Amino acid sequence: MSKVGKIEVITGCMFSGKSEELIRRLRRCKIAKLKTLVFKPLVDTRSEAEIISHSGQKFIAIPVHNSSIILFDIIDSTIDIVGIDEAQFFDENLEEVVKKIAYDGKKVIIAGLDMDFRGEPFGPMPNLMAIADEVLKLHAICAVCGDDATMTQRLINGKPASWHDPIILIGAEEKYEARCRLHHVLKKE
Repeated sequence: MSKVGKIEVITGCMFSGKSEELIRRLRRCKIAKLKTLVFKPLVDTRSEAEIISHSGQKFIAIPVHNSSIILFDIIDSTIDIVGIDEAQFFDENLEEVVKKIAYDGKKVIIAGLDMDFRGEPFGPMPNLMAIADEVLKLHAICAVCGDDATMTQRLINGKPASWHDPIILIGAEEKYEARCRLHHVLKKE
Protein backbone atom coordinates (compact mmCIF):
# COMPACT_ATOMS: atom_id res chain seq x y z
CA MET A 1 0.00 0.00 0.00
CA SER A 2 1.36 3.48 -0.88
CA LYS A 3 1.64 6.32 1.55
CA VAL A 4 -0.78 9.20 1.11
CA GLY A 5 0.88 12.57 0.66
CA LYS A 6 -0.33 15.76 2.27
CA ILE A 7 0.02 19.50 1.65
CA GLU A 8 0.03 21.86 4.64
CA VAL A 9 0.22 25.66 4.22
CA ILE A 10 1.13 28.10 6.99
CA THR A 11 0.34 31.68 6.02
CA GLY A 12 -0.31 35.17 7.32
CA CYS A 13 1.31 38.61 7.36
CA MET A 14 4.86 39.39 8.38
CA PHE A 15 5.72 38.79 12.05
CA SER A 16 2.82 36.34 12.49
CA GLY A 17 5.09 33.36 13.23
CA LYS A 18 4.96 31.47 9.91
CA SER A 19 8.62 30.41 9.84
CA GLU A 20 8.52 29.66 13.57
CA GLU A 21 5.53 27.33 13.05
CA LEU A 22 7.25 25.70 10.05
CA ILE A 23 10.38 25.09 12.15
CA ARG A 24 8.25 23.70 15.00
CA ARG A 25 6.58 21.20 12.67
CA LEU A 26 9.89 20.22 11.05
CA ARG A 27 11.49 19.63 14.47
CA ARG A 28 8.58 17.35 15.41
CA CYS A 29 9.20 15.40 12.20
CA LYS A 30 12.87 15.00 13.14
CA ILE A 31 11.89 13.74 16.60
CA ALA A 32 9.64 11.20 14.86
CA LYS A 33 12.73 10.13 12.86
CA LEU A 34 11.22 11.24 9.56
CA LYS A 35 13.69 12.25 6.88
CA THR A 36 13.21 15.93 6.06
CA LEU A 37 14.51 18.18 3.32
CA VAL A 38 13.85 21.94 3.49
CA PHE A 39 14.06 24.58 0.75
CA LYS A 40 14.01 28.34 0.58
CA PRO A 41 14.22 30.75 -2.36
CA LEU A 42 17.66 32.07 -3.25
CA VAL A 43 16.26 35.62 -3.07
CA ASP A 44 15.98 35.24 0.73
CA THR A 45 19.47 36.43 1.67
CA ARG A 46 18.93 36.76 5.43
CA SER A 47 20.87 33.52 5.89
CA GLU A 48 22.88 31.43 3.45
CA ALA A 49 21.60 27.93 4.22
CA GLU A 50 18.97 28.24 6.94
CA ILE A 51 15.45 29.39 7.45
CA ILE A 52 15.35 31.78 10.38
CA SER A 53 12.31 32.97 12.29
CA HIS A 54 12.09 36.54 13.61
CA SER A 55 12.45 35.03 17.10
CA GLY A 56 15.83 33.57 16.08
CA GLN A 57 14.91 29.90 15.59
CA LYS A 58 16.81 28.20 12.77
CA PHE A 59 16.57 25.13 10.57
CA ILE A 60 18.94 24.05 7.80
CA ALA A 61 17.55 24.70 4.30
CA ILE A 62 18.73 24.47 0.71
CA PRO A 63 18.52 27.77 -1.18
CA VAL A 64 17.20 27.22 -4.73
CA HIS A 65 16.78 29.49 -7.74
CA ASN A 66 13.40 28.07 -8.84
CA SER A 67 10.83 25.50 -7.81
CA SER A 68 11.79 22.87 -10.42
CA ILE A 69 15.12 22.34 -8.67
CA ILE A 70 13.23 21.03 -5.63
CA LEU A 71 12.15 17.94 -7.59
CA PHE A 72 15.75 17.14 -8.54
CA ASP A 73 16.83 17.33 -4.90
CA ILE A 74 14.16 14.94 -3.58
CA ILE A 75 14.75 12.07 -5.98
CA ASP A 76 15.82 10.12 -2.88
CA SER A 77 12.71 8.07 -2.13
CA THR A 78 13.57 7.95 1.58
CA ILE A 79 12.53 11.60 2.05
CA ASP A 80 9.33 11.77 4.11
CA ILE A 81 8.83 15.53 4.61
CA VAL A 82 9.56 18.47 2.31
CA GLY A 83 9.56 21.93 3.89
CA ILE A 84 9.37 25.15 1.87
CA ASP A 85 9.79 28.59 3.43
CA GLU A 86 9.07 32.01 1.87
CA ALA A 87 6.94 30.29 -0.80
CA GLN A 88 5.59 33.63 -2.05
CA PHE A 89 8.97 34.29 -3.69
CA PHE A 90 8.88 31.12 -5.81
CA ASP A 91 7.63 30.93 -9.39
CA GLU A 92 4.09 29.84 -10.33
CA ASN A 93 5.38 26.30 -11.11
CA LEU A 94 5.62 25.67 -7.35
CA GLU A 95 2.00 24.48 -7.34
CA GLU A 96 2.78 21.65 -9.78
CA VAL A 97 5.99 20.75 -7.93
CA VAL A 98 4.12 20.52 -4.61
CA LYS A 99 1.33 18.40 -6.13
CA LYS A 100 3.89 15.98 -7.61
CA ILE A 101 5.64 15.63 -4.24
CA ALA A 102 2.33 14.98 -2.46
CA TYR A 103 1.22 12.44 -5.09
CA ASP A 104 4.54 10.68 -4.48
CA GLY A 105 3.37 10.06 -0.91
CA LYS A 106 5.32 12.77 0.88
CA LYS A 107 4.12 15.50 3.23
CA VAL A 108 4.86 19.06 2.08
CA ILE A 109 4.82 21.84 4.67
CA ILE A 110 4.84 25.32 3.14
CA ALA A 111 5.16 28.73 4.80
CA GLY A 112 4.66 32.06 3.06
CA LEU A 113 2.98 35.45 3.00
CA ASP A 114 -0.59 35.33 1.71
CA MET A 115 -0.58 39.01 0.64
CA ASP A 116 2.02 41.53 -0.45
CA PHE A 117 2.35 44.98 1.13
CA ARG A 118 -0.46 46.23 -1.15
CA GLY A 119 -2.89 43.69 0.30
CA GLU A 120 -2.93 41.69 -2.96
CA PRO A 121 -2.50 37.88 -3.23
CA PHE A 122 1.23 37.11 -3.31
CA GLY A 123 2.88 34.86 -5.92
CA PRO A 124 1.86 31.18 -5.88
CA MET A 125 0.36 31.36 -2.37
CA PRO A 126 -3.35 31.61 -3.38
CA ASN A 127 -3.07 28.46 -5.51
CA LEU A 128 -1.10 26.63 -2.83
CA MET A 129 -3.79 27.45 -0.26
CA ALA A 130 -6.46 26.19 -2.68
CA ILE A 131 -4.80 22.78 -3.18
CA ALA A 132 -3.73 22.34 0.46
CA ASP A 133 -5.17 19.67 2.70
CA GLU A 134 -4.68 22.03 5.64
CA VAL A 135 -4.25 25.83 5.83
CA LEU A 136 -3.23 27.64 9.01
CA LYS A 137 -3.60 31.43 8.84
CA LEU A 138 -1.67 33.16 11.59
CA HIS A 139 -2.08 36.73 12.84
CA ALA A 140 0.46 39.16 14.19
CA ILE A 141 -0.08 42.13 16.51
CA CYS A 142 -0.82 45.52 14.93
CA ALA A 143 2.15 47.82 15.53
CA VAL A 144 -0.26 50.78 15.89
CA CYS A 145 -3.15 49.58 18.07
CA GLY A 146 -2.29 46.09 19.35
CA ASP A 147 -5.27 44.33 17.70
CA ASP A 148 -4.87 41.28 15.46
CA ALA A 149 -2.89 42.14 12.34
CA THR A 150 -3.46 40.50 8.96
CA MET A 151 -1.68 43.05 6.74
CA THR A 152 1.98 43.79 6.05
CA GLN A 153 2.83 47.50 6.10
CA ARG A 154 5.89 48.54 4.14
CA LEU A 155 7.62 51.68 5.39
CA ILE A 156 10.15 53.69 3.42
CA ASN A 157 12.04 56.23 5.54
CA GLY A 158 9.35 55.73 8.19
CA LYS A 159 6.45 56.53 5.85
CA PRO A 160 3.95 54.18 4.15
CA ALA A 161 5.08 52.85 0.77
CA SER A 162 3.38 53.78 -2.47
CA TRP A 163 1.33 51.38 -4.58
CA HIS A 164 3.96 51.85 -7.30
CA ASP A 165 6.92 50.67 -5.21
CA PRO A 166 8.41 47.26 -6.14
CA ILE A 167 6.65 44.22 -4.68
CA ILE A 168 9.79 42.40 -3.50
CA LEU A 169 12.05 44.15 -0.99
CA ILE A 170 13.65 41.83 1.56
CA GLY A 171 13.76 43.32 5.03
CA ALA A 172 12.56 43.16 8.61
CA GLU A 173 11.43 45.65 11.27
CA GLU A 174 13.19 48.57 9.61
CA LYS A 175 11.09 48.17 6.44
CA TYR A 176 7.91 46.36 7.49
CA GLU A 177 5.32 46.29 10.27
CA ALA A 178 2.29 44.13 10.95
CA ARG A 179 -0.94 46.14 10.81
CA CYS A 180 -4.68 45.60 11.17
CA ARG A 181 -6.88 46.66 8.23
CA LEU A 182 -7.74 49.94 9.95
CA HIS A 183 -4.09 51.00 10.25
CA HIS A 184 -2.76 49.59 6.96
CA VAL A 185 -1.90 52.60 4.79
CA LEU A 186 -1.06 52.57 1.09
CA LYS A 187 -0.31 55.71 -0.88
CA LYS A 188 -2.04 55.45 -4.28
CA GLU A 189 -0.24 58.42 -5.93
